[in-house]
Amino acid sequence: MSRLVLRWVLLLLAASGLVATSACTTPASIALGAVGVASDHSMGWEIVKHLHAKLTEGDPAPCLTLDPVERALSPRCGEFVPGSLKPADLAASPFGACALATAAGDARLWPALPGLLAVGARPETCAQPALVALAQATECPDLAAASPEVRGAFVTLAHTDPRSVQHDVVRWLSCPASRAAGLGGVLDDWLASGALNPGSLSFSPLAALDPSAIGTPLSAALEAHGHTAQAALGGYVGQRNTGFEEALRTSNWVALDWWFDRVPRLANRAPGPQLDWLPLARVLTPGFLAAPESRAGMVGFLIAHGADPRARLPSDPAQTVIGLARTLNSPQLAMLDAAPPGLEPVHLVASNTRALRLIGP
Repeated sequence: MSRLVLRWVLLLLAASGLVATSACTTPASIALGAVGVASDHSMGWEIVKHLHAKLTEGDPAPCLTLDPVERALSPRCGEFVPGSLKPADLAASPFGACALATAAGDARLWPALPGLLAVGARPETCAQPALVALAQATECPDLAAASPEVRGAFVTLAHTDPRSVQHDVVRWLSCPASRAAGLGGVLDDWLASGALNPGSLSFSPLAALDPSAIGTPLSAALEAHGHTAQAALGGYVGQRNTGFEEALRTSNWVALDWWFDRVPRLANRAPGPQLDWLPLARVLTPGFLAAPESRAGMVGFLIAHGADPRARLPSDPAQTVIGLARTLNSPQLAMLDAAPPGLEPVHLVASNTRALRLIGP
């Protein structure tokens, strides 16, 4: 039985009980009966309290009963009021230790971040870094509505918590919305301070960069500091795809050309956590490409860069890419069948429009 139906049943039962204990059945007498029940300690009042408990069972606690920090972290309690928190509130609240991570992970709570920092919230008190919570909650959140104070809080967290130097955070900081909001400068600061030096990280910044940041002065600076595309193919801790796989998923021709120029074999085979995978098979898989209409262009692009349609799938050696296309009844089957064996990779122009024109529909 749904909660709504249960509430109506209980209300009807309560009304029936009040009617039964009243001298008459008019609305006024029912109301008087209710007042009488509520004003004594009779068994009837115990029944009313029991019914009320059932009606509100599972409901969130009223905002007035929450402590100030919990209230600030509850979107249902209204917009955060700057200056409403005191250091004592943070110290007394059981939610204080992870308040920053909670607020950073929910865009509705971002306005509370400056206030939490102002009353002494420290990012290191929570097991999950605040910016990691943010970067893993939303891939590239729109920051246009974020106030300068909120953006300043992000920068403060990036500079005060060394654990923020992480694969998913670099992806978030380098995505278009973050760069447009001026947060890309954090990566420049990290690079200048040595926080992104090779050998000091458990991930490759080149693999973590958003594909739109590949080929920019930032990726060139990372290469100048000793990071390589080859080293960027290793493992890492994070939820976001590798930069190469993300470039493939989003059909980012500029970034893909960058990767193929440096590691040509990627066009035919890419390393995975357990098994290698074939980019040609990956783009044929329904649901992989962010823009499915680019599938034909991607297939031609990969073949032109040396991808072999007759290669066997690492996950199923009995199956080839052409066999997969046949199983999927892919419209690209004829293009795959027509590809000559052992095609040497060629460098295509790094322009979406021109590349599509060169490789055909």
